[in-house]
Amino acid sequence: MEAAEPHQSKGLLASLCGLGATLIAMMHTRLALLGVDLEEDARHLFLIAKLMLITLFCFGLAVVLLTILISVIFWDNHRILVLSLLTGFFVLSGIVIGQYTHKKIKQKPTLFSSSLTELVKDWQSLDIHAKDAS
Repeated sequence: MEAAEPHQSKGLLASLCGLGATLIAMMHTRLALLGVDLEEDARHLFLIAKLMLITLFCFGLAVVLLTILISVIFWDNHRILVLSLLTGFFVLSGIVIGQYTHKKIKQKPTLFSSSLTELVKDWQSLDIHAKDAS
């Protein structure tokens, strides 16, 4: 009887060590995937911010120059009407573009979506193995 107990003890200990090693390996993989997700998201945000600043600068300069050009063309006859129409157009354009930007921000994929998907798969796999063991 005593001879069987040390064998069971080593088997249980080895099994627990194997389980621990598996869990650590899974966590390592998930943390690495999380790091990749963070890096990709940071690059994406930086690129978007840079492109938006360049775009805003170019369009801002174009808007100012266009407004000055149109105002000079109509200065003698309808300067107040033209300036009012241009102001209304720019306000309306800003509202439409702001709503479009808000929509695009909401459509961005969930942060860590691939990591969360893998964690769900791991959880389901562990759940299946736990049910099989019962």
